[in-house]
Amino acid sequence: MSEPRYTNALIESSSPYLLQHAHNPVDWYPWSDEALQKAQAADKLLIISIGYAACHWCHVMEHESFEDTTVARVMNEHFVSIKVDREERPDIDNIYMNAAMILTGRGGWPLNAIALPDGRPVYAGTYFPKDQWIQALRYFANLYQNKREELVEQAEKVSEGVRNVELVPLADTKQDFPAETLDTLFANWRSRIDFTWGGRNGAPKFPMPDNWTYLLQYHFYSHQPQAKQAVHTTLIKMAQGGIYDQLGGGFARYSVDGLWKVPHFEKMLYDNGQLLSLYSKAYASSKLPLYRKVIDETVDFLVRELRDESGGFYSSLDADSEGEEGKFYVWTMREIEEITGEAALLLTHYYNLKKGGNFEAGKNVLFVTQPLENAAHELNMSLEEAEQQLQTAHKKLWAVREKRVRPGLDDKILTSWNALTLQGLIDAYTALGRGKYLHLALDNARFIKDNLMADDHQLYRNYKAGKASINGFLDDYALLAKAYLSLYQATFDEEWLHTAQGIVEYVERHFA
Repeated sequence: MSEPRYTNALIESSSPYLLQHAHNPVDWYPWSDEALQKAQAADKLLIISIGYAACHWCHVMEHESFEDTTVARVMNEHFVSIKVDREERPDIDNIYMNAAMILTGRGGWPLNAIALPDGRPVYAGTYFPKDQWIQALRYFANLYQNKREELVEQAEKVSEGVRNVELVPLADTKQDFPAETLDTLFANWRSRIDFTWGGRNGAPKFPMPDNWTYLLQYHFYSHQPQAKQAVHTTLIKMAQGGIYDQLGGGFARYSVDGLWKVPHFEKMLYDNGQLLSLYSKAYASSKLPLYRKVIDETVDFLVRELRDESGGFYSSLDADSEGEEGKFYVWTMREIEEITGEAALLLTHYYNLKKGGNFEAGKNVLFVTQPLENAAHELNMSLEEAEQQLQTAHKKLWAVREKRVRPGLDDKILTSWNALTLQGLIDAYTALGRGKYLHLALDNARFIKDNLMADDHQLYRNYKAGKASINGFLDDYALLAKAYLSLYQATFDEEWLHTAQGIVEYVERHFA
């Protein structure tokens, strides 16, 4: 006898993340007036559970807890449960993430908050194992039933804290930033930079492209040699690391270690769009061939894996395939030897492969720590012979990888993330002069204008299956105006200048 197939209110959603939960036995709702009104009418606490489609630990908690009928029974009896896609609703995510930081000092996804029926948070945390989640649910249900005034008092304190965090005072005087201020900023920053492996000291390591873009600019004005060193060490080590897909191009979201070796395998559009800009600017100033290679391979990845035929770019690729994180990308030593033959020895030296795996469960991540000529020298090979072997081995590994079960795709299209990618394509075109990159940029710019912008320059946040449904946020407007201005500078087509101006004027009318 087959298990019953549950369906909840998420079944009508456009978000791939919400649809992943549409058949949980939990009686989920999307964020809506209906859910909030139901909580107040039934006098039940809210569970607000926030994540995104490519999030590994979101999948783990779903499998352990939200697919479990015992857990679902507790949630359905005592709470009204709301699922939120943080990528579609960064405004909701921001509120409860701030609450989590105030209450626990840490955040992340999945983000699970308990709130009063009116939405004011009383508790927020990240991933909970099943037993701890049930324990927390029962604790707060009991507290709401028997000591409600304590929760109300807690909610008032947390809400006040969230309001204070979000209150950004506007300066009423002109601010000057002399060179000394920038020098002091870098002096304070320098102790936190890893000058051996790049990025910040310690682990995990996130790309943080805005940081290195700033230091590129700072070096231009200051000629501070350590600023330049920090940028190029970071970019070289990331490009050689497991965080970068050595076979297929494109960057994963972060590395779990301090060496950029083992990634958290999901690939996000916003990371790759920004890194495309960063590597393009770094190439323009350095002409390092490695950067040109990364630019070309990252564009190839975006077009192959994330581009819709209409010109928009999808949001992300999952970390998992077949229920296992990174399975699509990693290799056993036996697989390497069987697939690549005599080239396996070169790959072992060049990619730091181990018989027992350099990752976990006997698996290897492709991870470079030396130039190819060094690996060739160790094996008494010429550089040309090593390059040929490596190229042939890549083709063989690629052919095998393409037959594997692919990671899940989040195929919603987000305005701000597409704006970052549009900017990246323009910067790549400016750095390398490749006409195809400008054509990709123009197709993307036109797609956004035709599908995510109203005649008065109002923007929508998301697009999927021919429909845009969420009003745009300030980052959508700011990033798109900037990208359209850059597109005008690349083409001198005044359409993009006027469109950027229209977006800014809309912001001044509606956001100021």
